[in-house]
Amino acid sequence: MKIAILGTRGIPNNYGGFEQFAEYLSVGLVERGHSVTVYNTHFHPFQESEYKGVSIIKKYSPEAQIGAAANFIYDFSCLKHALNQGFDIIYEAGYQSVSYTYPIFRIRKRKSPIIVTNMDGMEWKRAKWSHTVKKLTKKFEAMAVKHSHHLISDNQGIADYYHKEYGQYSEVLEYGADLVSDFDVNTLEQYGLDPRSYFMLIARLVPENNIEMAIKAYMESCSKELLVIVGNYESPYGQKMRELAEGDSRIIFQGGIYDKVKLDDLRYYSQAYLHGHSVGGTNPSLLEAMASQVLIFAHNNAYNKDVLQENAYYYSSSNELKGLIEGVDKIRLSDYDAFNTNNSKRITNYYNWDSIIERHIEVFSKYLDR
Repeated sequence: MKIAILGTRGIPNNYGGFEQFAEYLSVGLVERGHSVTVYNTHFHPFQESEYKGVSIIKKYSPEAQIGAAANFIYDFSCLKHALNQGFDIIYEAGYQSVSYTYPIFRIRKRKSPIIVTNMDGMEWKRAKWSHTVKKLTKKFEAMAVKHSHHLISDNQGIADYYHKEYGQYSEVLEYGADLVSDFDVNTLEQYGLDPRSYFMLIARLVPENNIEMAIKAYMESCSKELLVIVGNYESPYGQKMRELAEGDSRIIFQGGIYDKVKLDDLRYYSQAYLHGHSVGGTNPSLLEAMASQVLIFAHNNAYNKDVLQENAYYYSSSNELKGLIEGVDKIRLSDYDAFNTNNSKRITNYYNWDSIIERHIEVFSKYLDR
């Protein structure tokens, strides 16, 4: 198959979940004999035309000039170009800034290429959007449902929503992870940490990831450990979170770390990993946490529960999370081994990358056969 992956800032990943997914999926498809092209923003630091066998096409994005609105221009440019390159399948990662182009390009009337849209949760619920943007995003969602040839949901809870809301079927294809068994304690030295002396939080610093809830819970707790927050904090919200935590020396904003091996080490040697994501589906960082054998405290919602099932502790408020933080030693003694065993089995038997890539091939082939 000849496949294009659009809708991300590009590969190799140096930004977030969709970029990580695009990297693993594209490389895996190429390794299995398929031709894959990933579209990158012009400012992506990787300047080569090929990455591990994946072709790279760069398109201009005026993000530095106009911020997030640049995605509408970038995605339009990418799709316009991709439609004329002879691809069998164009896989759009997300709908928010591209679905408005579907009627422009008369997608539903095209027999080729097949447009597959990964719906990426309920974007219109994100707290960072104004009321007007939320209403507009909901319209973009409906346009993606109406005009895509096929829909992908990364979580059963997301698929259930689209079926209930629009009567539309979507294939459930999650993200993947590989079980990690080799850890290097020496990684901690470069961050000034000791084993079991800290909690980990890895996320984009946006409201719907409940960073504020985690910080408030930690500040109100009597924990003597550190809270290490990994994520780019240069945004206005990130700066607001730093101001909130100002004066509490236990809370460390580490900035972005994109070396997965280091992240695995940091997760494994922590007391617990705090996962506050609340509006997406299957989150890549949650799968990586499961794969790195860390105790997980997760925000209480259907998406996280679909992934973790009974193998984590859940919280819905800062007070509940405060209790988990203060009781972590007892929790580790009573439940860590069982949780780790079950989460490791979930990664090995269901969420492993080989399986995820093969399922994508199966679904894409089915679409082409139709």
